[in-house]
Amino acid sequence: MEWSESSFVFSHPDGTPFYPNTVSKKFSELVKKAGVPRLRLHDLRHTHATLMLKEGVNPKIVSERLGHASVVITLDTYSHVLPGLQEEAALKFEEGLKRSMLVGQEKVV
Repeated sequence: MEWSESSFVFSHPDGTPFYPNTVSKKFSELVKKAGVPRLRLHDLRHTHATLMLKEGVNPKIVSERLGHASVVITLDTYSHVLPGLQEEAALKFEEGLKRSMLVGQEKVV
């Protein structure tokens, strides 16, 4: 049997999807066998999104990777991860404003 490309994250070699709980059940077995505290496969999705946002990845990109219909869903779900966003935005604006004023002064002089 040859591999067939599909849009599924997990699939059989012919591209057909696994039964919905197959991967989650196997993951739970592996977590238990490894002695890791209870961890759901879906928790990895949240960890992935949280780490990307904390590292400054554009929320639109995170949203696309998660398959959200809109970045609003991503921001509503993960906004608690970014509590300093307003402060950071204000500081960046201030820095940009200062730089633009310096550039303006250089042109005048």
